[in-house]
Amino acid sequence: MPEIQKIRWGILSTANIGMGKVIPAIMKSPHSEVVAIASRHADAARSAADRLGITKSYGSYADLLADPDIDAIYNPLPNHLHVEWTLKANAAGKHVLCEKPIAITAEEAKKLRGARRDRLIMEGFMVRFHAQWHRAREIARSGELGDIRAVRAVFSYHNVDPENVRNQADIGGGGILDIGCYPVTAGRFVFEAEPLRVVALVDRDPDFGTDRLASVIADFGGGRQLNLLVSTQMVPNQSVEILGTKGRVEIVIPFNAPQGLATALLVDHGQSLDASLSRREIFPPSDQYTEMAEAFALAVLGEGQLDYGVEDAISSMHVLDAIFESERTGSWAAVQAD
Repeated sequence: MPEIQKIRWGILSTANIGMGKVIPAIMKSPHSEVVAIASRHADAARSAADRLGITKSYGSYADLLADPDIDAIYNPLPNHLHVEWTLKANAAGKHVLCEKPIAITAEEAKKLRGARRDRLIMEGFMVRFHAQWHRAREIARSGELGDIRAVRAVFSYHNVDPENVRNQADIGGGGILDIGCYPVTAGRFVFEAEPLRVVALVDRDPDFGTDRLASVIADFGGGRQLNLLVSTQMVPNQSVEILGTKGRVEIVIPFNAPQGLATALLVDHGQSLDASLSRREIFPPSDQYTEMAEAFALAVLGEGQLDYGVEDAISSMHVLDAIFESERTGSWAAVQAD
């Protein structure tokens, strides 16, 4: 039996998201091998490598990018460093899977258009690789829900640590960039379109200066709207509902689907207001990060094709830009398009 071809991954930084979720998931991808990790401090990189069983460690990001034995980079650096190091990795001949959001603004994200076209760049929205999201969209497309009128999404957690990057406004902290991008992705994924305009109500932390609570309506035209609420200082909660004229779908754990466990969605036609008569569909154990890594690896190997690239990431950033513009003006803001 022929040996499975694998791409060799290098990891930029020892960020918690990578150490706790993404790197172990990449290691489970049949066509992936994690061979190196870098930190600004050699000791931290070596400790992380030992913890995860990674062979190589580097005390600088540049040294890792110079390694000719690395094919692809996972970039989980803080938001303000995403574009800079994605471009550096691309220039070094590496494919890049970059944590979301891919940039701070759409204008910054547009710099990625100057990257080498023979290397892949993808924004890491792992949710789009989970079977529950594809099934939800399949049901929406089927007509079972009638005409799809709204997507409603909530995503919140509670974090008041001033040292946490999510609470540092000058490097892209705040709820809209950190988690607001997920409901925006949900709306674009379900409607298979871009919103025309948005209006937002935003509350900012008086000390951090970050947006700690935001409510947004995004108008997709034709009577379709996305309603989202995100917060960095409320009780942990998340939900996504797709609502139509004949029914609705609820993804029970839409964003942080438990890795390696079964998940579920509900299909409700309104027979009972408590949803007790809804249909429950169960999905077998899965890891959405592994699914994302595997899809990326297959595309690098020329055995698959990615549906999402730089242009998709720029489109998402245009929506986030419009949310901040609406906050600034106190009125509707048009979503720019290139």
